[in-house]
Amino acid sequence: MMELRHLRYFVALAEELHFGRAARRIGISQPPLSQQIRLLEADLGVRLFERTNRRVELTAAGGVFLVEARATLAQAERAAAMAGRAERGEVGELRIGFASSGALNAPFTRTIRAFRKAVPGVRLVLEEQVTANQIEALIERRLQIGFIRSPVAPDLPEGLVAVELCREPLLAFLRADHPLAVAHRGRAVPLAALADEPFVFFPSGAGTSLYDQVMALCRKAGFRPRVEQEARANATILGLVAAGLGVSILPASLAGFAVASVVGLRLSPAGTPTALWLVHRRDDPAPAAAAFVALASAQRPSPPSRRKAVSGR
Repeated sequence: MMELRHLRYFVALAEELHFGRAARRIGISQPPLSQQIRLLEADLGVRLFERTNRRVELTAAGGVFLVEARATLAQAERAAAMAGRAERGEVGELRIGFASSGALNAPFTRTIRAFRKAVPGVRLVLEEQVTANQIEALIERRLQIGFIRSPVAPDLPEGLVAVELCREPLLAFLRADHPLAVAHRGRAVPLAALADEPFVFFPSGAGTSLYDQVMALCRKAGFRPRVEQEARANATILGLVAAGLGVSILPASLAGFAVASVVGLRLSPAGTPTALWLVHRRDDPAPAAAAFVALASAQRPSPPSRRKAVSGR
């Protein structure tokens, strides 16, 4: 049976056209080289070399075989190199889920940029998903990494681990000419002042933890938001606020979203900040996933007291 070493022996002899020099080049003695070449010719059923006492020459079949042998050896070397890179997490694919507002947080954007620069051979497949869908996809191994929002450590299934990346306050988003925005410009707006305002917000079944957090915040202030217009995307919510259809409460990072005529105001009381968490499987064997988690952890802002990891039970 032909092996890669037979091809290496053949290429060495075809390039040297001298058994002694070819044997020294590949680190064996001349008799075994001669034997291996004869076995290769017998296996192929063709004569690869013309041999005389004075010289060794390739036959026509040998010339054709040389081209293919070189190509096969080169491909084998590429395959070995790719296997090594895959083992080191330098090639492949990494599937990442993210909450839409999470994409605006610095730890998310810095990690994506740092990973693409450090490991350009790994293709990142980013999927915008709400928290519930990300957790399900991580359990089913359709995702390897998730970026979710939760004001407190998320309650995760066994085998999933969460790392807190950053925290930010919730803001009230209103049209800039809204009476509350005008009256409280530069100051915090009382949460209770929003009790009689129509809200633009996520539907109750959207699967985002932000819905539960905002509802709990408003209940603590003594009212339930009157959601008159529902939307599933942050940009859509802000657009509908700009259209005058209501107010909303969203993460502060969305204040950097360029939506004309919309302002974000601090709330009083501010309530529990919302946090961005990286979630991954504890037993993920992929080196690329481990590299990504390490890079994300390095992007977390100070103070260190905010940095903690939470495991599923």
